[in-house]
Amino acid sequence: QVQLQESGPGLVKPSQTLSLTCTVSGGSVTTNNLLLSWIRQPPGKGLEWIGSITPGGSAYYSQSLDSRTSISRDTSKRQFTLQLSSVTPEDTAVYYCARGFATTAGNFYDSWGQGTQVTVSS
Repeated sequence: QVQLQESGPGLVKPSQTLSLTCTVSGGSVTTNNLLLSWIRQPPGKGLEWIGSITPGGSAYYSQSLDSRTSISRDTSKRQFTLQLSSVTPEDTAVYYCARGFATTAGNFYDSWGQGTQVTVSS
């Protein structure tokens, strides 16, 4: 059974960099069509895809967050990391990591972390 767990600080000051790590236990983290992804949900809003990285290291980011986002992975540690720079209070959200797959019918996610609250405040 695949389990994902987010870790990182729950409070970040404005203009700083938010950094979260997701650790994957069970299942594969090297399948070719795998998408190791970050998704967030601001208070009172819907889910927002932040970006994904493949086991081979190809990263894809939301256009609206592209300039501030970096996702990396260490498959030997079964971890992938999100860095979001120059944060503002608008980046306050519950952040989820998820394991997904790219298919000809679209992308889908089969496993999610429980989510971690990140608040941006001075």
